[in-house]
Amino acid sequence: MIVLGLDPAIRTSGYGVITVEPGGRMKVLDCGVIVNKPKMPHSECVRRLFGGVNEILDHFAVEHAAIESPFVGRNSSTAIILGMARGAILTALALRSIPCWAYMPSKAKLAAVGKGSASKEQVAALIAMENHIAVEDIPLDATDALAIAICHAQIAIRSEAAMLSDRPL
Repeated sequence: MIVLGLDPAIRTSGYGVITVEPGGRMKVLDCGVIVNKPKMPHSECVRRLFGGVNEILDHFAVEHAAIESPFVGRNSSTAIILGMARGAILTALALRSIPCWAYMPSKAKLAAVGKGSASKEQVAALIAMENHIAVEDIPLDATDALAIAICHAQIAIRSEAAMLSDRPL
């Protein structure tokens, strides 16, 4: 099973692609960040984010996707902008009929590294060690996305029946 994890933002959206091998071992296939320049109009950011997710989907046979649950603070305009980024991602996934689930960052980090309050650096270090890759090859903005993918994969391999009870987005 190949899982795409996503940490949406209008300027820097992290992504992580993992595979679940026989026996449940997880392996990082790719990770990175879709970057939009600070002065770029939101409409162009959304277009580029949609295109970036499509490029990932063109390259990997993604079966499941998982996205960070939105955090809504006091600033409603920030929530609207985050909604634009999530909409671009969910549209790219929906057009390919790829189901997507949402997870809180703390739940994802707990599943991935055993500590819900782990820093991005801690997540990167543990994932790098477990995958025998250089920690420098994991952008910090991709760590939450990788943790989200790992979290979803752990739930998916434990019980397909449990997956059916949690409806995708």
